[in-house]
Amino acid sequence: MSLKQQITEDMKAAMRAGDTRRRDAIRLLQAAIKQREVDERKELDDAAVVAVIEKMLKQRRDSIVQYEAAHRQDLADAEKYEMEVLQSYMPQALSDTEVECVVAEAISTAGAKGQQDMGRVMALLKPRLSGRADMSKVSALVKTRLAVV
Repeated sequence: MSLKQQITEDMKAAMRAGDTRRRDAIRLLQAAIKQREVDERKELDDAAVVAVIEKMLKQRRDSIVQYEAAHRQDLADAEKYEMEVLQSYMPQALSDTEVECVVAEAISTAGAKGQQDMGRVMALLKPRLSGRADMSKVSALVKTRLAVV
């Protein structure tokens, strides 16, 4: 079963169960997927759906920071719940040590000698780690590793 089909089935289950919060969060996800399909005029595969979910998760993180700064805990809690729902569709996350191993391998594969090679290293890492690790943390790790090299 594809990820889109799983999302649709979860939507139906949430509707049957009367879980309006979950239903609404899944509807937001389905709307974002549909919008991207219309924009690109093609059916999204699982990797593209994961990219949509990643973007939505990043938006939720940013919103939570803003809401908490404005002392709107009610809105921050709603965003956190949506993040939980979205996170359930993401692939299994890699541990920090696994990410470090993949980064070290990519640096050696790219033959990176310094900061100027960061783009090549990130280009190797993006397809391997997308959806399985926070790419901003990966970028910071690559930057520190290349500063040492």
